[in-house]
Amino acid sequence: MAHALSPLQESAFATLRQFARKRTPVERCEMCSRELFPEHEHLVEPASRKLLCACEACAILFDGQSGTKYRRVPREVKFLADFQLTDAQWDGLMVPIEMAFFFQSTPHGKVIALYPSPAGPTESLLSLETWDDIEQANPILKTMKPDVTALLVNRVGHNRGSVAAEYYLVPIDECYKLVGLIRTHWRGLSGGTEVWREIGAFFTALQRRAGVGREGEHA
Repeated sequence: MAHALSPLQESAFATLRQFARKRTPVERCEMCSRELFPEHEHLVEPASRKLLCACEACAILFDGQSGTKYRRVPREVKFLADFQLTDAQWDGLMVPIEMAFFFQSTPHGKVIALYPSPAGPTESLLSLETWDDIEQANPILKTMKPDVTALLVNRVGHNRGSVAAEYYLVPIDECYKLVGLIRTHWRGLSGGTEVWREIGAFFTALQRRAGVGREGEHA
């Protein structure tokens, strides 16, 4: 026969249940299991494009290293105010939507073009001749670190003349963050208002990290 709990015990159990409901999973370094802050380092495995969460002590072991299984993802975001890209060149990149990211893949020995979709990152066939032309017009692209830095392009609304196109050099994890955001919030055929609100907030945060204002001018 079960014994009834006293009012004091009931209160104690209620407090424990409330605490258990509020507690959120703790992220840990995937190399050493150390507890991580919400903002933390990432490593990427170039062969699989898999991202790993890491503490600074583990991440620094792979900083600038080549030939290792993992590479440290940098944190710097650059807004490319003077980036040169014509509509014809964009069409030549064979990207079916107005948003994509490009990075040099060492396992494949070439530049990879991916665009976000409700199903995840989707690879687009990339004309190397068109990319070479864009790289010649924008020498800063030659500073991209293979596997870990990407050119992120946002031309949504550009053809309608409602907003200017945006170009960034970003850590590769920011690109996959955008992909995850779209995959999580997309609804119906057009995405819905929620996903476009999240996309707007994402690019506003990128501008802030790059030190530029709402109109793309450096602060």
